[in-house]
Amino acid sequence: MKSRLALVCLSLFLSLATCADRAPDNCPDAWAPKPHAPNVLHGLGVNIHFTDPRPGEIKMIADAGFRWVRMDFKWDATETERGRYDFSSYDRLIASLEPHNIHALLILDYGNPLYDNEAPPRNESTRQAFARWAVAAAKHFAGRGVIWEVYNEPNLATFWPVRPNVDEYVALALAVGRAFRAEVPREKLIGPATSGIDFPFLEACFKAGLLDYWTAVSVHPYRNSDPESAASDYCRLRGMIDRYRTPTRRGSERVEIPIISGEWGYSSVWRGMSDEKQGTMLAREMLTNLANDIPISIWYDWRDDGVVPNEPEHHFGTVRNSYQDGRNQVFEPKPAYRAAKTLSESFDGYAYQRRLLVGSDSDYVLVFGGGDDLRIAAWTTSSSAHRVVVPIKEGHFRITKHTGESAGSISSGPQGLELTISNAPIYLTRQSTSR
Repeated sequence: MKSRLALVCLSLFLSLATCADRAPDNCPDAWAPKPHAPNVLHGLGVNIHFTDPRPGEIKMIADAGFRWVRMDFKWDATETERGRYDFSSYDRLIASLEPHNIHALLILDYGNPLYDNEAPPRNESTRQAFARWAVAAAKHFAGRGVIWEVYNEPNLATFWPVRPNVDEYVALALAVGRAFRAEVPREKLIGPATSGIDFPFLEACFKAGLLDYWTAVSVHPYRNSDPESAASDYCRLRGMIDRYRTPTRRGSERVEIPIISGEWGYSSVWRGMSDEKQGTMLAREMLTNLANDIPISIWYDWRDDGVVPNEPEHHFGTVRNSYQDGRNQVFEPKPAYRAAKTLSESFDGYAYQRRLLVGSDSDYVLVFGGGDDLRIAAWTTSSSAHRVVVPIKEGHFRITKHTGESAGSISSGPQGLELTISNAPIYLTRQSTSR
């Protein structure tokens, strides 16, 4: 998870990000149709910072359409005496999630003062202690749909002091992977949760054989550029995964190893950002991930971490910080919350099909299918709103703004649907012609 110190590493995110949004030129597979695209509602999630939610909080998370939460599973908090584990706080968290059909992605992370003075697990005895603890946790929660992630942003000194060392991380991840395979082979293990899409760090992990133990590769694609620029990064990363994965790692079947966007958001007080634009970025980020075969997309984060006006870390949330006891919505929604809710409601039961080319690579018209029906998301990264013609020549559509407000309706003409698109997505729902 992010800390305030981690934000000083924004320059790392920017240096790692590919800023061009002309993904079709950079990678033919970006935005391409996917044969087994995930249902929209199944993969949306948020990062949280608690094990004991406030009354009404989990319901509000679920009402927005989030079906995953990502949370630190801290070693020092659950093993305070060598070899004795107390997972009771996480028992309470999982119990609060299950009635709302929300799953947990739990991060096996950080040091423990019982071992090597709380340093990251960088020697063999500490690695083995970490692996024993990780397996004990996986056994405790076995069969409850938890995804286990090996560490958080180990490519940053903030989380792997004094300086990151990929060889040390690889040794830890291999120790955990081997222990999981031997003792909890049915539990899902992922990594390495890099800050940014750190290709050298990721390639070192793949070369060391970690793809033989991971069911997915997790990254944090932070950037202050357009979220659509992640498409070419995903394409490059997927190519790297394909080069290094073992084709027969599970019998004779060639198993796909997906990419998970495990942490990514926009602070509403970053330069050029606002509450309203943050909501726009949430919608575009999630749509970009859905159209680029990312099965789980986790927004950072659920609620604002504080109220200091110009502190970026305090303003990543989809809701405000203050708890409102007794109200139907116990936290005040920001536009980002309404954007998540509208996206999930508009496309529940639908899966990404294709991107329609409407003239400019900066224009995005995405088609989602559900049975015999279709729905459309449309926006542009261009600096100005403009009209486009969508090549759909039949149908009457209701238009919804990305935060849920109605924007009227439109019917196809001889050339197709004539739309005005802007940086804020709009959603088109086909209406029945029967009266």
